[in-house]
Amino acid sequence: MTKSATSHLLPVFARADLGFERGEGAWLIATNGERYLDFTSGVAVNALGHAHPHLVAALQEQATKLWHMSNLFKSPDGERLAARLCEASFADFVFFANSGAEAMECAIKITRKYHAAKGHPERYRIVTFDGAFHGRTLATLAATGSPKYLEGFGPPVDGFDQVLLGDLEAVKKAIGPQTAGILIEPLQGEGGVRAAPHAFFKALRQLCDDNGLLLIFDEVQTGMGRTGDLFAYKRLGVTPDVMSLAKALGGGFPIGACLATAEAAAGMTPGSHGSTFGGNPLAVAAANAVLDVMLKPGFFEHAQKMSLLLKQKLASVVDRHPDMLAEVRGEGLLIGLKAVVPSGDLVTALRDQKLLTVGAGENVVRFLPPLIVTEAEIEESVQRLERACVALSARQLKQAAGQ
Repeated sequence: MTKSATSHLLPVFARADLGFERGEGAWLIATNGERYLDFTSGVAVNALGHAHPHLVAALQEQATKLWHMSNLFKSPDGERLAARLCEASFADFVFFANSGAEAMECAIKITRKYHAAKGHPERYRIVTFDGAFHGRTLATLAATGSPKYLEGFGPPVDGFDQVLLGDLEAVKKAIGPQTAGILIEPLQGEGGVRAAPHAFFKALRQLCDDNGLLLIFDEVQTGMGRTGDLFAYKRLGVTPDVMSLAKALGGGFPIGACLATAEAAAGMTPGSHGSTFGGNPLAVAAANAVLDVMLKPGFFEHAQKMSLLLKQKLASVVDRHPDMLAEVRGEGLLIGLKAVVPSGDLVTALRDQKLLTVGAGENVVRFLPPLIVTEAEIEESVQRLERACVALSARQLKQAAGQ
């Protein structure tokens, strides 16, 4: 592959020297013609793989009709998408945005406005958890609370109180007269594929009910089938008041959504929030097409079956290479492989074997195959992991011998 002498892209990404020109299902074809098995899925975005025929057809059809018309007018297709999301969830209302961070901004605003509309504008603070990742805007960075993301951007936005994940007593202590809600991911992705026990989520729901707070779930990564159901909250048996979606919602086309109950959204009146591109006709067409595929009988059963298979096979590799790998964690096809070696080294070794994965916190490598992945592709991924472990082990022995 050739490298351009100068890139005019803002250098905020540590990009691999690898580019792709097209994709087919779970596979990506590089600009040099080599095929890579894609278990990154655009970081949990391409849930239906690449160039899914139904999504391609939906976008092609919409592209000949209407690209944009603004939210000054009615959106029949947007209304249909919102109705389908509400029918499949707890929600009564949906706001469409362009990204997960925007969906989270909407969730934060809904939570604060809920209390202001009830005559309690002082209730604006939200309890969040260590290891979380909620986005890159100034407010969502403050909700995330990680110093490495906040450094250099001035004082963090006020209103977020972070506690240890799973520490119920710490949550209780953090709740005060200014608290508006509790914000949590059903399963942390960036944070290392970490989850609190189901009982913890049920206790959070009770705390919210007892204290008049809103429970907000960030399902930007876990939503749209990634954990084995359309939404991860269904697996927890705990229903939030507000929920953010993005990533897989458009199958690769940028779209985010904030879902809320009528009660939670009571303060959101005309003019209280908005978006120029939110609910764009192309994005809505893509999301409706994603739902068409995901809501067909057997779709999630397949994802659950592939999850079990992948976990079992990964566990067997962990057993064979305890010097490289420590454990398998996660739900559905949001699977983390905790590494013994630096996770970045493992991601690179896997890429050398033409398997694409992505790192996360706690020295974890995420396996995020498309939900349409096949048994043969899972078998192939495990073989490539095996070869990567052998190569890393040989490199370690060589380095030790040279010391």
